[in-house]
Amino acid sequence: MPISPNQGSSAGGQTVVITGSNLGGATAVHFGSKLATITANNATSVTVTSPSGNGVVPVTVTTPGGTSNPLNFFYIGPPFKSVLSDTSGPLAGGNTVSITGTGLSTASAVAFGANSATPTVVSDSQITVAVPAGAAAGPVGVTVTTAGGSNNGFSYTYVATPTVTGFTPASGPPSGGTTVTITGTNLSTTQSVTFGGNAASFTVISDTSVSAVSPPTSDGAPGPAGITVTTLAGSAGAATPFQYVAGPGI
Repeated sequence: MPISPNQGSSAGGQTVVITGSNLGGATAVHFGSKLATITANNATSVTVTSPSGNGVVPVTVTTPGGTSNPLNFFYIGPPFKSVLSDTSGPLAGGNTVSITGTGLSTASAVAFGANSATPTVVSDSQITVAVPAGAAAGPVGVTVTTAGGSNNGFSYTYVATPTVTGFTPASGPPSGGTTVTITGTNLSTTQSVTFGGNAASFTVISDTSVSAVSPPTSDGAPGPAGITVTTLAGSAGAATPFQYVAGPGI
């Protein structure tokens, strides 16, 4: 006498189908000491809604002919999440994050706001998931759904692609050391700033402004150098290059 599925939420409410023979006219289906609600019944099957419970319980079917042999049903508690590996990422999604906690082995979905993705179960304490694309930049709740129920509590922030609209001053010496204010949009998660491919030290002032110190040129010579800002959501370059200008000589 098979039972499908053989596991469900400790809160109950799971639709369970029990198949076998001589099941017609079923008068009761017990999950341990609790009665399930019978929703359909014929000679070869009984469909019920599981009651709440915990642990492993025997399931029996009672008909006018007697009570069946027991089958095990496994109650699963709701998942618990403790760590989200990354709390922000690009609006386009596609980056993989991991979630650690307990009760994650039956995870079937991870929702980021209104958008959901199917996770990969690593173990009962860890899952990984490719973040779906977001509807708009900003924070959304993260919800994990397992056979035991759903659990939220994490927040994930979608970050829009950056733009660079300008910078000042426009030039400086090849030796570097010029403080350059770069303006644009979506710059708050800036991870690097380069001048002609050379890394510059920088400070994020706001979502629309970054202050960077021009690095020295690779060969010490003057010339143009493109400015590129890279954030969690991608990279953006200035429309015109920064000019390294040689100093006067007498």
